[in-house]
Amino acid sequence: FRKLGLSLAKDDIVQLKEAYKWIIHPQLSEELGVPADGKSLFEVSVVFAHPETDEECHFLATACPDCFKPAKNKQSVFTRMAVIKALEKIKEEDFLKHFPCPPCSPKNLCVALEIQCNNGAVFVAGRYNKYSRNLPQTPWIIDGERKLESSVEELISEHLMAAFKADSFNFSSSGREDVDVRTLGNGRPFAIELVNPRRIHFTAEEMKGLQQTINNSSDKIKVRDLQLVTRSAIGRMKEGEEEKTKTYSALIWTDKAIQKEDIAFLDDIKELKLDQKTPLRVLHRRPLAVRCRIIHTMKSEYIDEHHFRLHLKTQAGTYIKEFVHGDFGRTKPSVGSLLNSTADILELDVESVDVDWPPALDN
Repeated sequence: FRKLGLSLAKDDIVQLKEAYKWIIHPQLSEELGVPADGKSLFEVSVVFAHPETDEECHFLATACPDCFKPAKNKQSVFTRMAVIKALEKIKEEDFLKHFPCPPCSPKNLCVALEIQCNNGAVFVAGRYNKYSRNLPQTPWIIDGERKLESSVEELISEHLMAAFKADSFNFSSSGREDVDVRTLGNGRPFAIELVNPRRIHFTAEEMKGLQQTINNSSDKIKVRDLQLVTRSAIGRMKEGEEEKTKTYSALIWTDKAIQKEDIAFLDDIKELKLDQKTPLRVLHRRPLAVRCRIIHTMKSEYIDEHHFRLHLKTQAGTYIKEFVHGDFGRTKPSVGSLLNSTADILELDVESVDVDWPPALDN
């Protein structure tokens, strides 16, 4: 090329892995009877060994030692990215001193050490109801000791793992409820990433059947709107999470005897601003901060002299239990301070999570 006054740019050089694909794709297609698609979620990874290649790179390690650093998960320091980095740094005249151009033909063939088949992750979304007051959302393990035998995550994922034949999973949801809180109404949106599934295609009817299997397996939870979604769609579940609203129902006790008219004023309070210091019960896992939250509306329901039910529509992220009892003055104002009485919460239910995702299905 130099003799002809021509030069090669990076884009003019075909990488070895691309040439390998050109050779192997037609062979795989013929053998398996399916077309080869470079953008497919199914990936076949082949690890080759070729000692001669490592030897050829040794002079690069001398010229650019900072480019080749040992890593625990790498069999050789001469990774593709490390070699490319070194080639970009070394001067052309120094390179030609150590490496013939064009290179010599290899003396030995490379050997395939390992072949791995992996499928890209599949994502399943839906909404769940939790009917138990003794069930955490995720496994409750403290200092290596399991506190409760199951969780919402496990009751759902065990059936998905079996159906999709996946290696592992990752569970996420739009917020979370405490172990003793029920989630009613249309449920809470959730998504599960299934890693390296062996099966990825399910019809709408099969997904409906899988949903029924989950619902028949336990009376503690129920799933609805179970469907396959894309990775990007999961972002909608988290978008503007703190701007969303949630509706609750709380059973409240007061030490001071009350009449219906004593709590009626709560119904007239709108857009009540709270200052909530990180609750004592979560201080071990949440940073200390004062968060401003809003109680949009309240509706009281008198029961007897010491009990009433309060229906609340709040900004997502509001600590409802602390709003009721005040958390030793860490939440201001509180139901207790508004009533000028000691108040505590006996039961709490999530009535709705106002996130319009995933799309509702005809269940």
